[in-house]
Amino acid sequence: MSSVLYDAQGPRAKRRNVLMTVVFLAAMAALLWWVFSTLDEKGQLEWPLWEPFFSGTEAWSTYIWPGLQNTLKAAVLSVVIALPLGAVFGIARLSEHAWIRVPAAIVVEFFRAIPVLILMIFGLALFAQYTDVPSDDRPLYAVVTGLVLYNASVLAEIVRAGILALPKGQSEAAMAIGLRKNQEMRLILLPQAVTAMLPAIVSQLVVIVKDTALGGAVLTFPELLASANTMSGYYGANVIASFTVVAVVFIVLNFALTSFASWLEGRLRRGKKTTGAVVGVDDLATGATGAGGGRAL
Repeated sequence: MSSVLYDAQGPRAKRRNVLMTVVFLAAMAALLWWVFSTLDEKGQLEWPLWEPFFSGTEAWSTYIWPGLQNTLKAAVLSVVIALPLGAVFGIARLSEHAWIRVPAAIVVEFFRAIPVLILMIFGLALFAQYTDVPSDDRPLYAVVTGLVLYNASVLAEIVRAGILALPKGQSEAAMAIGLRKNQEMRLILLPQAVTAMLPAIVSQLVVIVKDTALGGAVLTFPELLASANTMSGYYGANVIASFTVVAVVFIVLNFALTSFASWLEGRLRRGKKTTGAVVGVDDLATGATGAGGGRAL
């Protein structure tokens, strides 16, 4: 039996796939066993090294939770600012007016080409020399500035690509019924492009959450990774245990974000499938008669 997209596998292909699956699982099991045995030989799996994370709340309340709060604060601020800014620049790059399209393209390409860490360092120097921002708040401002400038430019390209991916007939239909350019974009193109853009947008939001760690590594921003480093240095916890716990927290956080995005994407797709109006021949005839009568009057 075959489908529209591919032919059904034959006996040889099935045996080959089973063999490759077994080999992959064996290799993965061997790798995990090697990691486990190596850590065990070095004494990294002893209970006293992991006890601070399971037998009390001091490690969580003093280091991990405050670091997680700072990570979420920087990420949320960056997302709230970068999303609308990226949408504005993405739409501006599609403008018919060169005086709008060209400057928007220059800004997007400029900030997209600069590493986000350089933008953070530049932001820290800017806030230190030319503003009255307190020294304790400068790392947060610098991290948010770098994340917003870089990710807004990337999101602008995502928005532009999502709109351009729509069939050209959508724009032509909007023009045929007399919609202006802003109405076409706001009522026709953007609502349809959102669903297509959502996976790429969520991937970029995950990048924002992870890139907050750059501020902790360079700008002394007390986010989650920096808190783990401080905890392993002063609290006496194991380095491997500390960073393993932090990695698990990042995994859970990003998995929750992607799961919510998948649910939202499915809901949007289902909503679009059930809200389309069906116009029959009688409706067209009635509309044409009414239109003709109106013109005759």
